[in-house]
Amino acid sequence: MRFLKLLLLLPIIALCFGCGGENSANQDIRFGTGGKGGMYFAYGSELAKLVQAEDKNRKFDVKNTAGSAANLRLLREKFLDIAIVQSDTLSNAINGRGVFAAAGPGFGYAAVAGLYTEACQIVVSKNSDINDVSELVGKRVSVGERESGVLQNAEQILMAHGLTFEMIEPHYLSFAEAAAALENGEIDGFFITAGAPTASIAELADKKEIKILSIASDVQNNMMQLYKGYTRCIIPANTYKGQTQDVQTVGVKAVLVASTDLKDDDVAFLTEFVIKNAKNLPHNTTNTDLNTDYAVADIPASFHAGAAKFYETQGIKVNVYSGKSGETIKAGQD
Repeated sequence: MRFLKLLLLLPIIALCFGCGGENSANQDIRFGTGGKGGMYFAYGSELAKLVQAEDKNRKFDVKNTAGSAANLRLLREKFLDIAIVQSDTLSNAINGRGVFAAAGPGFGYAAVAGLYTEACQIVVSKNSDINDVSELVGKRVSVGERESGVLQNAEQILMAHGLTFEMIEPHYLSFAEAAAALENGEIDGFFITAGAPTASIAELADKKEIKILSIASDVQNNMMQLYKGYTRCIIPANTYKGQTQDVQTVGVKAVLVASTDLKDDDVAFLTEFVIKNAKNLPHNTTNTDLNTDYAVADIPASFHAGAAKFYETQGIKVNVYSGKSGETIKAGQD
């Protein structure tokens, strides 16, 4: 009878040991990225490979997800240890705005480093009659996966041009799915927010002639005034096959965030590693090399104590996450 009781209790015991607290030294660090074909997944996969080559004891379980909003939810629910997210989506999560309004102000995760600028890219066929975002009316358009930062960017870019989702036929596709759908004539265009060049767009451009729509400077100005996190962004000519001119658009910063349950030493190591190995990691071609100033600038969240530990060795002080929900203090440099 005792043996039978023990057998019945084993699953419960195993579940308890698997749930909680700080990441075990022998447990893989669960890394939330994005869809395959996007920069988050490419960055996370390469980072995991480089870290393991340097330190065999540190291993990552790289997970492809729907993107920024999903990553922040999964961090909050303790299904991830670290993740890459868009700075504008992070700001909404911290303050409980937009898709995070029902969940309330975010907690349980903190910033590690700003990594690179992500360009908002609107792709259509080269032979289409679409030359401006305003001409997407009535068109079949992928606006990103549900729970992605792309979805929010697409909605805001459309609104800045006087459009809503009701005025297009929205499709909720991953990067790879959107590229395949445009190639096959199933959609007329798609939105992607990612470091350029983005693999899914580059692969599509090798098979089909495309064009990337620019956003007029006055629309960029309006967006930067209305929404936090946007900046001007240029996709240089020849970033993609057949792209002979610069593309003027807006962008947001990709930010590495970590669960506050993750050990300070792990986060300090990771912070130093991504900055020192920036040249070996995928990022935006428009960016200069990542440095500590870029890593802490314009981050709409407080920093993990482990990241702060590294920045202090570089003479930089940042606001450290205190454990309160809805911390809105912008990271600063003294």
